[in-house]
Amino acid sequence: MRYFIELRYKGSAYCGWQRQNDVPSVQQTLERALSTLLRAEIEVVGAGRTDTGVNASYYVAHFDSEVAVKDCNQFVYKLNLILPEDIAVFSVKEVSPEAHARFDAVRREYRYYIEQKKNPFTRDGSWQYFVPLDMEAMNRAAECLLRYEDFTSFAKLNSNNKTNICHISHAEWSREGDCLCFTVVADRFLRNMVRALVGTLVDVGRGRYTPEQFEDIVASRDLSRSSGGAPAQGLFLSDVAYPDDIFRRTAI
Repeated sequence: MRYFIELRYKGSAYCGWQRQNDVPSVQQTLERALSTLLRAEIEVVGAGRTDTGVNASYYVAHFDSEVAVKDCNQFVYKLNLILPEDIAVFSVKEVSPEAHARFDAVRREYRYYIEQKKNPFTRDGSWQYFVPLDMEAMNRAAECLLRYEDFTSFAKLNSNNKTNICHISHAEWSREGDCLCFTVVADRFLRNMVRALVGTLVDVGRGRYTPEQFEDIVASRDLSRSSGGAPAQGLFLSDVAYPDDIFRRTAI
């Protein structure tokens, strides 16, 4: 039997989602908890990678179990007792044996938060950046992302990507309280892509680049022209979407 699991996590203590040798990952921590609860070796497949220190306010993974989960609510309760405080599961649902958390995902959404005032209570979930930023210029620059497919200019070196093609359907800066929030939606993302986009767009906001120069950077397909990546703690994977006949997100 195959189950989709919906969760959220704070990434500061982890090397990212994916299991790695000798360093803690979200995948490894979740697998250990599931294996303890189900008394069997459980492997978990995630919707995609998140890098070291990156958060997820919404994440989807799947696992297979020969033992049926009879009461999903009780299972979630027990699982959360085992998991550390920085990982929280909020649903487990049985799905088709062919459903796949990664390959069936059709859309992913990231949000990046910049806080322009010092706040000790939110520093783990935002980039506290105190230089004035021109959000209108940043949005004019971001608009061009919908016209391009090749994002080599924002791809991490030595990532072994089969392709740097992504289809961005939404890219916009907005204000949320004291924060600037960059929301970007695409069918897929490259490693470090969103952080590199944010870092370069911030350089537009502080006047280093014009929106037209930003578009030139996108079109150049030259990684050396983009800015350094924004810090990891401001980045959140905020949505993963599937066809309705595969999986529907729990409203939270």
